[in-house]
Formats: sequence, C-alpha cells, structure tokens
Amino acid sequence: MADYPKAITQVDHIEPVPRRIRAFLAGERVLDTTRARYVWEWPFYPQYYIPVDDVNRDFLVDEQKTEQSRRGTARLHGLRVGETSRATCARRYGDDARAGLTDTIRFDWAAMDAWFEEDEQVFVHPRNPYARVDALRSTRRVRVELDGTVLADSASPVLVFETGLPTRYYLNRTDVNFRHLVPSATATSCPYKGRTSDYWSVRVNGTVHADLAWSYAFPTATLLPIAGLIAFYNEKVDLIVDGERLLRPKTHFS
Repeated sequence: MADYPKAITQVDHIEPVPRRIRAFLAGERVLDTTRARYVWEWPFYPQYYIPVDDVNRDFLVDEQKTEQSRRGTARLHGLRVGETSRATCARRYGDDARAGLTDTIRFDWAAMDAWFEEDEQVFVHPRNPYARVDALRSTRRVRVELDGTVLADSASPVLVFETGLPTRYYLNRTDVNFRHLVPSATATSCPYKGRTSDYWSVRVNGTVHADLAWSYAFPTATLLPIAGLIAFYNEKVDLIVDGERLLRPKTHFS
C-alpha cells in the first residue's frame, strides 16, 4: 500500500464547474462560461466541457469528421484565429452524448495560449475539485542522497501533501549542497503550484542525472510557503526522514 492517498474519482464522472472559465488564442477570447462541466476522462483530474453557446463559433472550423467515444459521437473541429490555426483540437457532442454533455465542446488544453479560472491562470490541465494540496512547515529531519552522496540535509522542511502524489519535501537553499547541482533549462508547470523558476540536474561520481530538483520562485498563493525552496524527486533520489530511509515510490515521474 502506498503511503499517500490515491485519486479515486471514477472515469466518466460529470459535475458542474462553479468557476468562470475562459480561454484565449492569439489574443482573442475563444470561450467564456460559468456553465462548464467537469468530466473525468481518467481518474486523476477532469477536463472542461464547454456549452456551445459560450464559445465564439466564428473561430471554429468544422472538419466534417466524427469520432466515437464512451461519451457519444463527437464532431471534430479545428480553431482559426487570424493567422493562427489549430487542427482537430475540439470535439463537439450532439444528441447521443452522455447526459449533461449534449451541445458541449471539449477543447484540447494545448490548443489555447492561456486558460483562466476566474482571473487566475491555470496551467497543464483543470484543477481537480476533489484534490487537496497543502504546504506545511515541519521540523522533521530530511536528508537527500544519491549513490551515497548527500545532496541536502535539513531540519526545517516544508512538506507538500498533494492528492495522488507522494509527499514532497521542500528544503531551504542553505541546506542544499549546490556543488552537485547543475542548472538545467527545463521548465514545467503545475495546475496547483504554477510555473517552475529553476531546475537542476545532479552530478555525482562523474555521472549527470537529469532534472532531479526544482524550485518555484513565485508559486500560487496557496503554495506560498514553498517560494524559493528546492525539492527533489522522491522517485529518483534516496530520502531519509527522521532517520528512516524511505522506499522510492513508483509514479509517472519514475
């Protein structure tokens, strides 16, 4: 059994979205709605399904093709905003759709330049309303090692508890041994934490292990306690917490 809670929402679960959702492409607002639906296409997080009436249909390009899924027959569309085009990025559901999804459109997340919940930009995918992300200060002693080399040692970590993921340990920079860290150009985004500001690979015994550590200089308001701190992938390093060596978890980051 894993030592953290799993995501348990059933596939194809549908719920209303109480938040205003907007998405933009090439400077134009493609959609603006307070009537979206959450649809769990897999258990970890939902997608937005948008009422057709809340989409600017001038930007839709009917590709005259359909696609079958468990949710019904979808008519495929692209987007064209000025000189910017996105092919096969929208699926419009009709009368045979699952209850609650008739006359809705599901857009590929990456087809848009930016998505917003109310006035806050959201990255990667919609936030799961059933997920919690908490950043808590702690006095647990945390040591990070790789191949026997100590990368960090801290008695004042901030622990991040996120539904569906192992606990992450964010450490003060003064507790990290930067002699082994190599700056990386990698940048990632998280719906709950925002965009990373720094990534590092780790050099140990002449071997460089790519992208094992990261930091958020400007996280979302909820995760402000981790601002500027550094975390390592539990899946790729050895963590010793209060003297107990943790097993490396198996996740999609492994």
